[in-house]
Amino acid sequence: MTNLILHHYPTSPFSEKIRLVLGYKQLAWKSVIIPAIMPKPDVLALTGGYRKTPILQIGSDVYCDTALICDVLEHIQPTPALVPESHGGVARVLAQWADTTLFWAAMAYNLQPKGAASLFDGAPVEAAKAFGADRAAMSTGMTRLRPADATAAYKSYLRRITNMLDGQNFLMGSAPCVADFAVYHPLWFSRKRVPVMAGILDATPAVLHWMDRMEALGHGKMEKYTATESIAACVDSTRASAPFDQMFQDEHGIPLGSRVTIAAENFGQEPTEGELVAATRTRYTLRREDARAGTVHVHFPRIGYVLRAVQGT
Repeated sequence: MTNLILHHYPTSPFSEKIRLVLGYKQLAWKSVIIPAIMPKPDVLALTGGYRKTPILQIGSDVYCDTALICDVLEHIQPTPALVPESHGGVARVLAQWADTTLFWAAMAYNLQPKGAASLFDGAPVEAAKAFGADRAAMSTGMTRLRPADATAAYKSYLRRITNMLDGQNFLMGSAPCVADFAVYHPLWFSRKRVPVMAGILDATPAVLHWMDRMEALGHGKMEKYTATESIAACVDSTRASAPFDQMFQDEHGIPLGSRVTIAAENFGQEPTEGELVAATRTRYTLRREDARAGTVHVHFPRIGYVLRAVQGT
């Protein structure tokens, strides 16, 4: 049985997306709680630079970005399926929209002063300031929606989601797919993490009923695990697993074996450096050495990430 180790924290919306996928597929997994903000020394020992949440670890393989994590879990446990056979492309495109456009509109709405105060209610003032500074550093150069614009957009998106649910229990039919999990998590943040802001959902009761159905999927079979144990599991892994698709697809003129960096296109642009050992149709894999974790293979999706050769190597 594959040992799935999810590095996450409770209030992370993207982590909730993956926790629900694990529940939908009834998978057993180990839970490593990580800090919400930097420093994250145990995370960086595994990723080499990438610091967004969550990451999925299987032995010495580390998977970054929830779009890729969903593909990995689909490969491990094909049923129930995340990607519908007849409308796979539509489901993936809708999920990408939800993880980007919908997410940023929802979060700009959620973290208005009233929502932020609710999120950090009872916490020291310094904690809220540190979180704000951390996220500002991650979003350098991004265009952020103003609250009024975000509110209007969020309301429109909720109405469109209602339209998608007309006559069916989930966005693309009688069963949830990858799009449902991607659409759900920013709305979950509104409803569960900043309930003072959840009134925006009341105008779309069909969305609330759908959210109840999604929540009922649960989180699978979770076992607590420590960061120390996860790093030891990486060291003890005999070898990294090969990517699903071995074919090399060169779009950059960078051969395998080159020293490269991979970083997100916008939010959280901290690069990971290593040896490029795979570049398939859908993903990149870097091999890197870490003093604590040993040899690690770090996997990224192509979409949303930038590959660059390290100069002078």
